[in-house]
Amino acid sequence: MVLIWYGTSPAGAAGTALGLAAMTGACCFLMRRSECAGSRRGGRHIRERAEDRAPVD
Repeated sequence: MVLIWYGTSPAGAAGTALGLAAMTGACCFLMRRSECAGSRRGGRHIRERAEDRAPVD
């Protein structure tokens, strides 16, 4: 509505709205995919191998 108010054509405003909606959808998809991948791999934590740990007395 703001773009039309300031003189942009309705077709231009609709194209801008569709572009923003597509970008928002892509970002949501990528964030959701990233969160799922992180939870499957244990997040940011790196697992230590037994031979890499220092012996405990």
